[in-house]
Amino acid sequence: MIRLNLIATVGTLLGRHAAATPDKTAFMDDERSITWAGLDYETAALAHDLIAGGLLPGKSVAVWLANSVDWVVATLAIIRAGGIAVPIAVEATPQEAEYRIADSGAVIIFADAQARQSAEQVRGALLAQGRPLPRVVWRDGGLPVAPASTTQLPAEDIHAPALIVYTSGTTGKPKGVVLTVHSMLWVNAACWAPIAGLSGEDVVLSPLPLFHSYAINISVLAILATGATERIMTKFSPSRALDLLQSGEITFMPGVPTMFHYLLLTARDKGVSALGKLRICTSAGAILPAALNRDFEAQFGVQLLDGYGITETSTMVTMNWPGRNRVMGSCGLPVPGVAVRIIDPTTGLDRKRGEEGELICSGPNLMQEYLNKPEETEKALRNGWYHTGDLARSDENGFLTITGRLKEVVIRGGQNISPAEVEEALLAHPAVRDAAVVGVPHETLGEVPVAYVVWAEGPVEFDLLITHCRDLLASYKIPAALREIEAIPRTGSGKTIRFKLREHFIGQS
Repeated sequence: MIRLNLIATVGTLLGRHAAATPDKTAFMDDERSITWAGLDYETAALAHDLIAGGLLPGKSVAVWLANSVDWVVATLAIIRAGGIAVPIAVEATPQEAEYRIADSGAVIIFADAQARQSAEQVRGALLAQGRPLPRVVWRDGGLPVAPASTTQLPAEDIHAPALIVYTSGTTGKPKGVVLTVHSMLWVNAACWAPIAGLSGEDVVLSPLPLFHSYAINISVLAILATGATERIMTKFSPSRALDLLQSGEITFMPGVPTMFHYLLLTARDKGVSALGKLRICTSAGAILPAALNRDFEAQFGVQLLDGYGITETSTMVTMNWPGRNRVMGSCGLPVPGVAVRIIDPTTGLDRKRGEEGELICSGPNLMQEYLNKPEETEKALRNGWYHTGDLARSDENGFLTITGRLKEVVIRGGQNISPAEVEEALLAHPAVRDAAVVGVPHETLGEVPVAYVVWAEGPVEFDLLITHCRDLLASYKIPAALREIEAIPRTGSGKTIRFKLREHFIGQS
């Protein structure tokens, strides 16, 4: 079941594909493509260049690049050189990047033209604080690649820190999650290859932001492990994604729920119902509504497999298997080798089937630690179990459904309300294109839910939307207020940034 042969060092996997299929395309973007032989050469050459420039084992290097082949080359080269890659969103503000660079102790920054000015601001801020200044390597038409060296690269340890991926920061300061090549590739060996069937025969379309753990796992390391080919989208566009899917080359597409939502809407607008050779899609990063799952599959005849993953577990914890025995709206069954429990967050005792509780998990995919945060690490990792902070319930067959976050539950007069449940009811109305629900303070009830909606075409009256919700929800779950918004603020993984909506509501009140 678990494909252990897919777990190896970056150098070993690259050498394997370079020898077996040297001229096969590994990755491509809008500007260039690279073969497996070319990827092996470029990453080795750049790793030598990093070491010659003073990079010591275990030191961090920030990757502040847009989605591209260069992003892949830089990240794999850092790992081959014995360093730790620190992905940073290309859209990150100087303040956001400064925090990550300072916290990780990055000694080098790979940056492109979009991040150049911001990188200079970061260096200026670090200088003012008396911190060491990282060296900046600019990307102008390709990364600097030294001539091939005969010097042996350091031996890779797949259990050593290889990535520091910062959490989304939906509720506060992001935490640096320390991951290894082993933990990340183990997910591929246990999930993407045996469950989703990812193999060297696949051509993957990746619209995901590469700085996020989900994308690093399925869009970079899983490609590396299986020898598949990947088309990287610089940025997600539903129209562009449809064009690429209809080209007849793409067989596999990972995404987050909002991407599949907008892809479906765009396809309906254009009258598109066939997606070439696409055989399967996978969704993670946020809750996939059952209605969206059903509508997507009905439109395209392509299975959309939902799963549950988090950065701290090197992504996937549960996954739906292909076939008819799936439960729409659930995130599937535990990935082989991963143990899960649903517990009472107060007592720590296991909940019964069907009862809601906190999801905790254990397995080879767990993070090593939160960087520089021993107390946070100790709180999250207890006796070999990671406490996710996510609420879930399990049905009689073991299918898990994520119902919300411990910190996001709206407690209205003592009644617990899951924002995700209210959002699914709102999204079932044809006038609603997108929606998010947050709890806001109330003098007598403590909190009440407020809905933010993006209209599909034109607005509908609040009373009509409330009537719609009353048909689907208990009265205490009905939104107390409605706000229109142009776009729901979300992280790169699709999670709603609820504190921004809460601040927006309070600011308007």
